[in-house]
Amino acid sequence: MAESMKGLKRTHRCGELSVANVGETVTVMGWVQKQRNKGGIIFVDLRDRSGILQIIFEEGDCGTGNFAKAEKMRSEFVVAVTGRVEERSGAVNENLATGQIEIRAKEARVLSEAETPPFPIEEGSRTKEELRLKYRYLDLRRPDLQRNLILRSKIATTIRAFLSREGFLEIETPVLNKSTPEGARDYLVPSRVHPGCFYALPQSPQIFKQLLMCSGYDRYFQIAKCFRDEDLRADRQPEFTQVDLEMSFVDVDDVMDATERMVAQVCREAIGLQVALPIPRMTWDEAMNRYGSDKPDTRFGMELKDVSKVVEGCGFGVFTGALEAGGSVRGINVKGQAEMPRKKIDALVEYARGYGAKGLAYLAVMPDGTCKSSFAKFLTEDQLQALVAAMEGEAGDLLLFAADRLKTVWAVLGALRVELARQLGLIDNNRFDFLWVTQFPQFEWSEEEERYVAMHHPFTMPMEEDLEKLQEDPGAVRAKAYDIVLNGVELGGGSVRIFQSDVQEQMFEALGFTKEKAHEQFGFLLDAFRYGVPPHAGLAIGLDRFVMLLVGAESIREVIAFPKVKDASCLMSEAPGQVDPAQLEELCLSLVEEQGEETE
Repeated sequence: MAESMKGLKRTHRCGELSVANVGETVTVMGWVQKQRNKGGIIFVDLRDRSGILQIIFEEGDCGTGNFAKAEKMRSEFVVAVTGRVEERSGAVNENLATGQIEIRAKEARVLSEAETPPFPIEEGSRTKEELRLKYRYLDLRRPDLQRNLILRSKIATTIRAFLSREGFLEIETPVLNKSTPEGARDYLVPSRVHPGCFYALPQSPQIFKQLLMCSGYDRYFQIAKCFRDEDLRADRQPEFTQVDLEMSFVDVDDVMDATERMVAQVCREAIGLQVALPIPRMTWDEAMNRYGSDKPDTRFGMELKDVSKVVEGCGFGVFTGALEAGGSVRGINVKGQAEMPRKKIDALVEYARGYGAKGLAYLAVMPDGTCKSSFAKFLTEDQLQALVAAMEGEAGDLLLFAADRLKTVWAVLGALRVELARQLGLIDNNRFDFLWVTQFPQFEWSEEEERYVAMHHPFTMPMEEDLEKLQEDPGAVRAKAYDIVLNGVELGGGSVRIFQSDVQEQMFEALGFTKEKAHEQFGFLLDAFRYGVPPHAGLAIGLDRFVMLLVGAESIREVIAFPKVKDASCLMSEAPGQVDPAQLEELCLSLVEEQGEETE
């Protein structure tokens, strides 16, 4: 039967005790990890968020009543124990921070009994994630998850302290906003007071932080909750947290400098990592041409090589056809893999198809210097040797080629180099490579909408030297935008913002907005711009992703207390769920049954 604390006070957490406390009488509280009954002596491993501590109940020492309580203790019982700290009488446990000591119990109270949990509460659990997420409140007791969330809290505290010292003000922005269709899908919230009208949950505080610059607050930050109704991946959730900041009277270098120093301090205090500053920079064009990605993983090589000119006019139709259609032929050199089995190469071809490739061409430079290829018969010996040379190929290398539209070639080879590096063990997981990617395209063409859309958002400032191209050649305009990348993951991004009304109007025109449409969506921001706007710029870093990368987790679900799964549902609370019809009626909403297609 559960007991109350009856005025009992915890003196220490389990992991806080050491040999320095030997001889002290302490009170600890937590969950029973394990109980081992050896007859006249019972060992109990007690666990709380700080660690595990061994408790000894000896029949003739702790009293009959306390020994009987210890006999009944089972995994996940919540107990309080008062006793004396002693050096271990048995072997020291080198795997525990408290492995040199134990508590000789004098009094015990069972504060709460527990049923047998559906899976063991242990580090590195191999239980299926679906089951763990259904019982997330149990999963969160695992020491590795607790360490992740404790580190996340420490990182947030470090960020707040750093930005405060740098003169940033923490200001909250609204959660109930107006929907702005440019960007990802909004989560909509119906209004009871305004029937037929909807709020949107914020995808980011973008407009409001720009308004704060207009209002003279100079430096703003917020650890903000944001929402996007988009398909999920390992590093995405429908609700996520970002470190959001904005600065006035600055340009690109100022934002990068503040961000770099913040990131360096977080890494130093969180995991003892010294980040060399300044962080390297690379333009978007260079990143795409070298790595096929605007968030390249630079921990390994295998860079893309453009061989379009080398194979121009060769007899291989796949290459020449792509070039005649305005495309490109590029390749990667997989060092030392010339003898990769055909079955593995076929698997790589299938992998490439998932990124839009029609196929992959390969050329193996065998150890004896001869070439084995899927297309060698279409090239002369001179052309073949020129191709190997262009790829910096040597005996033993496997050369893989993609030929298609440039965008497709980048996507295929960019993904393929990362997959091959993973398969071949080329990635050093103890290495942290930061990188700035700069000068993104201002626009990208949307086939679906048949118009240019903003690659970042409509308030991003173009490079000054490209302003004249806004109306004549929007596709050639570069943005004063920058992303910070860590180990092939986009950690965050930002830009210098447009603050001149004439440039903003040109931007909207290039996006196909009429003046009326622009004011309908962003009227209050455009109105604010009529009253004196400072030059300003900002950035947002994904806190969940940052923590995920620093702790080496495979998914951001491992660093979020109560995450959603791939269909944006919560297995524990069963959200989203149906609501009472009366609630819908109050909101002037009704559900319409989806009609299936009629079949003959």
